[in-house]
Amino acid sequence: MNDVGVFFALAGGVLSFFSPCVFPLLPAYITHLTGGKIENAKLQVSRTKLYTRSIGFIIGFSLIFIALGASASFIGKVLANYRIIIMQIAGLLIIVFGLQMAGLLKFKFLMREKRIEAEHGSKSVLSSILLGMAFAAGWSPCVGLALSSILLLAGSSETLSQGVFLLGAYSLGMAIPFFIISIIISYSLKAMRKINRFLPRLAFVNGMIMVMLGFLVLSGQMQKISAWLASYSLFF
Repeated sequence: MNDVGVFFALAGGVLSFFSPCVFPLLPAYITHLTGGKIENAKLQVSRTKLYTRSIGFIIGFSLIFIALGASASFIGKVLANYRIIIMQIAGLLIIVFGLQMAGLLKFKFLMREKRIEAEHGSKSVLSSILLGMAFAAGWSPCVGLALSSILLLAGSSETLSQGVFLLGAYSLGMAIPFFIISIIISYSLKAMRKINRFLPRLAFVNGMIMVMLGFLVLSGQMQKISAWLASYSLFF
């Protein structure tokens, strides 16, 4: 499962970042994080502060996501005797989550939102880490659906390390665009306006990727595909 699962986890992280619930709020997150201001259509803040606070924020949400992955894998390991049933249930739920993300289903209970926000801006790298942890603990429904799908995949993995690795890949998928866009908006906000136009399409793509993942898990094809890819590995 690991090879294919990591690809889906990484893609899920990237597309979660570009979800309509997260991406449009990025300038507010960054100004809150760095204490900077939006002036002349760009973020006014020192580069050093932008880099260090962004890295701290990334570390914060990665810690929470990876801890969740470890927890899901541990529970899955405890229920190892029921792995086939767990994989089938996980596959079905991932399909439902994917259809919800794509806008083909409209379950209101899956769109409930819970956010944890700090009252004051970040004043140090440590506070940036805490803010990242708060963000991860109170994710928006768009991120929650993708993250829940990856957690279900982690719960059906064979080892604890696989689950941790999957959520590490998901965190990396969110971290890379977050860091790049943070730098871009310190030069201009025009790029964000252009990307905003494509967010509904990206949400649909994200949903379809999760549906594909769900079918692979439900049918038990994840292991077969990983085994096939392993036969072409450059390292063995």
